[in-house]
Amino acid sequence: MSDIVPQHNVGALLRSAIASAFVSATAGGTGDNTAVTGLTVDRIDPNTGSLAGSVRFSVAWQAVLAAAATLTLKTVKIEQSSDNSTWDSTAYITFTDPGVVATGPGGGGTVRGVTAFDADLSSAKRYVRIDFTPDLSAANTDTASLSATATLAGSDRLPA
Repeated sequence: MSDIVPQHNVGALLRSAIASAFVSATAGGTGDNTAVTGLTVDRIDPNTGSLAGSVRFSVAWQAVLAAAATLTLKTVKIEQSSDNSTWDSTAYITFTDPGVVATGPGGGGTVRGVTAFDADLSSAKRYVRIDFTPDLSAANTDTASLSATATLAGSDRLPA
């Protein structure tokens, strides 16, 4: 290992990527209960040429919810491709739905958070992406904005 001390500079061993477009959903309308297909994440580190062996996909969300109304994430999966064009018909990993990730406070209001999904990529193809479906429980008034990022780690070669 190089002279990097992981306990003091773990960030030097990680690589981040945007993993989905910023999406919006309106309860009972556009984007609600609609699958989001993530953006392609290349596992090859451009600095070292090595493949990342693991990933944390983080779905960040902000929702304006009526009291007791909810935001749910469902149908979360990682897809893979060897050429960034043809994606396998079967998901690399399908996660157990996290279910409700946010509930409107008494009187309604804005809630924010991040829901993370970790995966071992050691047998994945070069390109991966996350897909997820946001679902708002109320009708017409609640809204949500979401975006995913990927944090890649576990490369077989570390930065100098």
